[in-house]
Amino acid sequence: MSRSNSTTTVYYVGIFRRLFAIFYDCLLLLALLFIDAFIFTAINGGQAVERDSLLFPAFVISLLGVSFMYFGWFWTHGGQTLGMKTWQMKLLTEDGRYINWKQAFIRYLTAFFSWCCLAMGFIWSFFNAKKQCWHDISSRSVMLDLRKYR
Repeated sequence: MSRSNSTTTVYYVGIFRRLFAIFYDCLLLLALLFIDAFIFTAINGGQAVERDSLLFPAFVISLLGVSFMYFGWFWTHGGQTLGMKTWQMKLLTEDGRYINWKQAFIRYLTAFFSWCCLAMGFIWSFFNAKKQCWHDISSRSVMLDLRKYR
């Protein structure tokens, strides 16, 4: 679907290409999470950090923090994660700027919530004219399809 005015046509990314980019990014993020887990395992004397460990809350916060920093950094610095670059899409605010850290945090939390609700926030994009998911709407952002601008 696209939106058009007198000078340009705007093309939005559909759910399936978004999911492919998310899968790609999750593979890259997994490597960072392994490094994080390795560090916590070393701190814990070479043992896995288990639920009853005093390190467990810090470990979970660290995993979430690394995940947020991965996505937040790319979203606020160029509007594209590595997966989004590969699948030729770009995240911008509704008025065409890069999102800020506050919007990135809102987007991250809302996307997490959306996955917890059986991906209902992603399914929402089928019913939205701009193909926005819950995390796009909450962070006032859109995902542009860059293939159409070549």
